[in-house]
Amino acid sequence: MSATARNRTFGFALAAVAFAADQLVKWIVAGPLAMQNGERIELLPIFALYRTHNIGVSLSLFPADSPQMRWVLVAVTAAIALGVTVWMLREKRRGDVLGLGLVLGGALGNILDRVRLGYVLDYADLHFGNFRPFLIFNLGDACITIGVLIILARSLFMREKPAETQSPTRGEPPQADPSAETH
Repeated sequence: MSATARNRTFGFALAAVAFAADQLVKWIVAGPLAMQNGERIELLPIFALYRTHNIGVSLSLFPADSPQMRWVLVAVTAAIALGVTVWMLREKRRGDVLGLGLVLGGALGNILDRVRLGYVLDYADLHFGNFRPFLIFNLGDACITIGVLIILARSLFMREKPAETQSPTRGEPPQADPSAETH
């Protein structure tokens, strides 16, 4: 298996783990803990489980308060997830595939919620006293955010070497520079 194929397999496996972990925690909140919408369980001085139903997209924007809007959001987020999948199939660098896998897994978890429940189940409340750096979120949201940050950081700080300064691939002799004089 080539390195590119291994990277893609890793990306899809990471997406599956992110998806499964997201759905497991949501099941615990809704199932064994039987938390109702608006119910809160303090776990740490800075973290609580607080069940809420997000009918919108990120930051509860564009609320889907009708069945038609719900399915529009499903279609839009599914199209984005499909775009991420295509990008991941074309991407060769492992670090970028890592970020894309996290985005894909988180997006799929939130899409499944919207299809099954009509909303995305959020539950994570990170707070410092009354200060909340984030709205209530879920593991899928965290995976999406971390994945996007990885992709952005890599695009801003990890530049590829120009072709003339790259070292040759294993087993290949170095290429002569055709613009160099040969006296």
